[in-house]
Amino acid sequence: MTDHTQIIETVKSIFLDQIPFNKLLGMTIESLDFDSARVRIDMRDELVGNFIRGILHGGVISSVLDVTGGLTAFMSLLKRMGHISAKEKVERLSKFGTIDMRVDFLNPGRGQFFIATATVLRTGNKVAVTRMELHNDEGLLIAVGTGTYMVV
Repeated sequence: MTDHTQIIETVKSIFLDQIPFNKLLGMTIESLDFDSARVRIDMRDELVGNFIRGILHGGVISSVLDVTGGLTAFMSLLKRMGHISAKEKVERLSKFGTIDMRVDFLNPGRGQFFIATATVLRTGNKVAVTRMELHNDEGLLIAVGTGTYMVV
């Protein structure tokens, strides 16, 4: 296993196995690299926000976008820290956090599953900014977001 593959697998494990809220939502990471992330969430009754319309809760949408943006920002940070050990890179996660996030809800959250994607707009010395999108299983754009993350 290469160092890059090991880092990616470690980050996946942290985000999916060690953060209870992410486990509660049932997120899975479909792809992750140093420039982008793709996260899936399957629709379940527990995630419905409007029981009459049967649509995904806005808080779930925001959370999935935040996690996807955070994954991407963190991976971008790791890419910039190539000179330090893998253990030190993972330890930086404890200082990492969301500073600000904006979500625009464009369509009702209907679907069997949803895919969130994120890319980095900029990573600086203190913050990273990402752009996120959430699509349903038919490819309809449900929501977009911009996230700012502390990366010191």
